[in-house]
Amino acid sequence: MNDTFDHIIINGRPGGGKSELIDFILKTPLDKRRELFHIGDIVFEDDFIWLWEKFQEDDLWEELGRERLYSRRHPLGYVQFDDQNSPHPLLDLCCKKFNLAIKKKYLSKPDFYNDHTVFIEFARGMADGGYRHVYDILDDEILKRSAILYIKVSYAESRRKNEARYQESLKGSILSHSCPDETLVRFSSEDDWEELSGGKECGFIDIRGIQVPFVTMPNEPELKSGPELDARYSRALTLLKGLVK
Repeated sequence: MNDTFDHIIINGRPGGGKSELIDFILKTPLDKRRELFHIGDIVFEDDFIWLWEKFQEDDLWEELGRERLYSRRHPLGYVQFDDQNSPHPLLDLCCKKFNLAIKKKYLSKPDFYNDHTVFIEFARGMADGGYRHVYDILDDEILKRSAILYIKVSYAESRRKNEARYQESLKGSILSHSCPDETLVRFSSEDDWEELSGGKECGFIDIRGIQVPFVTMPNEPELKSGPELDARYSRALTLLKGLVK
């Protein structure tokens, strides 16, 4: 059995600590990373990048005198349009892009997973169908090699961190990507994780008959660094690795 994860699906509210977790792991030497966190060389698939590209395309359409297709401008970035016929077509497109990208770049290479771990990152609120909706779109072959780490913080903490990131953005911090308030409400105010997990710390979620392991990692109070943070991440990832068959 491979001693590292193939895919880790990282979910949680904006500002919950997904970026901090990734930054922490990237700063951990590879040998220690494999031993403590069961993670190899990391590659990332994050639908925020695809969304941002679509919003930037809107800027180009606008420059050409055409109407924006996906978003309107906001001082903190963009706010996504809703579609009267389908509430979340652009986000569903991103789900399909996960399938396309992961199959093409990773699953097509049998030896890739010998020394790599793919991080699949996204957030979904109930306004966009919740996490179940995304899992139902992800391809079976992706799910069979995946484990889910849900980073749990309250909505109040998500809002607090978003405001902190806005302040950090004035200083140019690498972790300073804050969200407009409308976007934060959309992705953060309500999700379906408690329902999916049954309120458990760990277990399996049945997705089309595929038993996908999960761990819920509480991430409050916020820890900036030190042995307590190391222990928090190590415990969650070790617990998750123990569920992978």
